Amino acid sequence: MVHPRRLEIAPCPQLEVQRIARELDVSEPLAQVLVRRGLSDPVRARAFLDADERHPPAAFEGIEEALATILRHVRACARITVHGDYDVDGISSTAVLVRVLRALGADVDWYLPDRASDGYGLNAGTVRRLAARGTRLLITADCGITAVEEVALARALDIDVVVSDHHAPRADGALPRAPIVHPAVCGYPCPDLCATAVAYKLALALWEGAGRSLAPQPPCAGAGRRAPYRPDDDLDLVALATIADVVPLVGENRALARRGLRALAATAKPGLRALLAVARAGGRAGASIPDERTVAFALAPRLNAVGRMRRADAGLELLLTDDPERAQTVAAELDRANRERRDTETRILFDAERQLVAAGPRTGYVLAGEGWHPGVIGIVASRLAERHHRPFVLVALEGGSGRGSGRSIPGFDLLAALNGCAGHLVRHGGHRAAAGLELKRERLEAFGAAFAEHAERVLSPAALVPAERVDAIVGGGELGMALAEELRALAPFGSANPAVSLLVRDARFAERRAMGEGRHVRFTVLADGARAPAVAFGGGTTLPVRDGVPADASFTLEVNEWRGVTEPRLVLRHAQPACERTPAAPDEATLNPCPTPVPAQSHLFPPPAAETGTRKRLPALAETGMR
Repeated sequence: MVHPRRLEIAPCPQLEVQRIARELDVSEPLAQVLVRRGLSDPVRARAFLDADERHPPAAFEGIEEALATILRHVRACARITVHGDYDVDGISSTAVLVRVLRALGADVDWYLPDRASDGYGLNAGTVRRLAARGTRLLITADCGITAVEEVALARALDIDVVVSDHHAPRADGALPRAPIVHPAVCGYPCPDLCATAVAYKLALALWEGAGRSLAPQPPCAGAGRRAPYRPDDDLDLVALATIADVVPLVGENRALARRGLRALAATAKPGLRALLAVARAGGRAGASIPDERTVAFALAPRLNAVGRMRRADAGLELLLTDDPERAQTVAAELDRANRERRDTETRILFDAERQLVAAGPRTGYVLAGEGWHPGVIGIVASRLAERHHRPFVLVALEGGSGRGSGRSIPGFDLLAALNGCAGHLVRHGGHRAAAGLELKRERLEAFGAAFAEHAERVLSPAALVPAERVDAIVGGGELGMALAEELRALAPFGSANPAVSLLVRDARFAERRAMGEGRHVRFTVLADGARAPAVAFGGGTTLPVRDGVPADASFTLEVNEWRGVTEPRLVLRHAQPACERTPAAPDEATLNPCPTPVPAQSHLFPPPAAETGTRKRLPALAETGMR
């Protein structure tokens, strides 16, 4: 289906572009990208390319209280339980904390909630069970910041609590009465850390501070076997969660992701190596180095799937095991769960699309179904939000209640919308872009109406037209390997640092050839006397502009590796006939060589759902770490 899109081309004064190109010794297209992304100052641009921002754990206000509480229980050999979550970030943050506590000789175990029976986060039933089995210190990972009553119950049951989390606090501003390690709440310079990065900072503080003085002690009676340990050995888990949880890849997050991807390429963890192997995604023994696409497409969906379809404990076991044979067995289990997840997702998507047609045009949708798997509806909500450019909440109904998962679009704060509809909900929480909820069946219709009314009120007509962002306007002669390799300096790509979109004016398409059993098409782009290979994914053999007709087309330019051959390749994002272009005024053309055309009918070709060479698509938000 063809949807209208608008080209979004930010200003880039030529003098600023020339300055960046000269002082950083980069090409003019890369300089355009930096200027359009707000990096016109050479110092800031160089810092972004270097990706080496780091802040000490002491930058968390109040972390000393958390450290003292944890170390007191380590010294006393008291039972410590790490309570995580069932997605990639929750599993990885739990693994990081368990590994450092084991290295310190602590008596540590863990608890991962079951999506179906426990729901998200800490609940009263879990607190009582942990108290009964002897837990004396509870450390939350990727949850807990909203668990005010549950933390109070734990303290009443003689359990100390340390909260490590990164989610938004409650709307009323109430915080748990416990030591808190949270990047936004504690004033950390990078407020958008994922939970695993928070856990890594906490582990670093434990190890580098009092940790070394504890390391020579005999382990507690209930402690696991010690293994050689350094906090930086877990940077592979930090990169995994940072990319999977779709946090902004700028500032320290960008540095952690880049360092972590290098660690992932050389990981000694048998579980990660087995997961890379079962996903045929390279790694130390593979043919390619893992990148952000490896994480987002190959690793994160498999780790998430086991928590969606079954229990997340298998994923945690995979990250903690030092037995290669056991790692292979568990990785195969995660791969089977991922195939099951895809089949379930397809069934729910078809059902939801039928409901969408019956509901008619709306600004925001709440759809519900009997028998929908609560672990998969978030992925389907993301698919629908991408396809229709509207916020969606999907609710899995069972008995007298329902569990929902929502996904947003740019310009719509989903958590704020749920806060505004809170009177219809039992509980809810999440982020601007993704959130979860529970409600009573009898409140479903009223919630749907309130959600649609809120979306109608806050979303303007312009916000409902998806934008096709352009980072640089280039000539055909620039679309080669040199530029493709240079653009890699901007990686890793993801939230707040998307893949580069290059606009080619007056391009012509030719020599189209079907690929992928007719699902995709290869073709040649002709521009400025140059030729470049290109591919369009997901649209069959149809292209939005006829062969030979001048077009304004945007592409990503990648280094494609296939069967030992490396070449530059364009991936089509958007195209419209050049005759639809709105010319800039003469003074605008002089001051700003980046005119903005009016909205036009266009095509957006998403990357493929299957491998093409070693390059893979970035998945929907819900396919990574977001609930």
